[in-house]
Amino acid sequence: MNAGKLVQLAEDFVGLVYPKLCVVCNGHLLKTEQGFCFSCEQELPRTYDELNPAANPASRVFWGRFPLEAAAACFVFTGQGKVQELVHNLKYNGRKDAGVAAGYYYGTILKTISPFLTADLILPVPLHEDKLHKRGYNQAACFAQGLSEGMNVPWSDKVLLRLKATTSQTRKSREERWENVGEVFAVSAKKKIEGKHILIVDDVITTGATIEASVLPLLDVEGVKISVVSLAAARD
Repeated sequence: MNAGKLVQLAEDFVGLVYPKLCVVCNGHLLKTEQGFCFSCEQELPRTYDELNPAANPASRVFWGRFPLEAAAACFVFTGQGKVQELVHNLKYNGRKDAGVAAGYYYGTILKTISPFLTADLILPVPLHEDKLHKRGYNQAACFAQGLSEGMNVPWSDKVLLRLKATTSQTRKSREERWENVGEVFAVSAKKKIEGKHILIVDDVITTGATIEASVLPLLDVEGVKISVVSLAAARD
């Protein structure tokens, strides 16, 4: 038996013991399917924000809040349907591969679109250590990993740090957000990100308050430019 057949047999055996499952519906994937089964991929509602990166619903969330190169969400989050299943699997069912698969899918799209293609580093919005310990992983970091693989851009969860849990910032004024942010997020190794185009990523954009809070300390670093990408975003 040649080496190719042995490899195929080994892969088939692994597939039987550890079958690859769709990150949305948890159904078995065909060999030609990656992350999403064909049915789920067709039903996931895309935003196509990347086609107008500076003036789409995702970017408008942050207008007037901080300097922004571009923003985009991959899917529309409605609180029900396929995207809810995807996010739920990622956040609560231990399906870290859901974030990686979604990130890779969107990364292969963004890597050809300006200004996302000029990103130097991908940073996930960090979880507070208590929530990280409880969940066991940061869902935004899973998405960042997939984006990194799809875009061929490095990512790190060591640059942007969360110092304490965030209280709701939706009712705070812009001045209050600036006063509070230094106590919530911090940046390590500032020299390493000077002059860099940073891609901040999270799982879902709703009010944008948490992303804004994480971005503000980055803007204290000379020459930093910011873009934002999320797995999904709430839309009216």
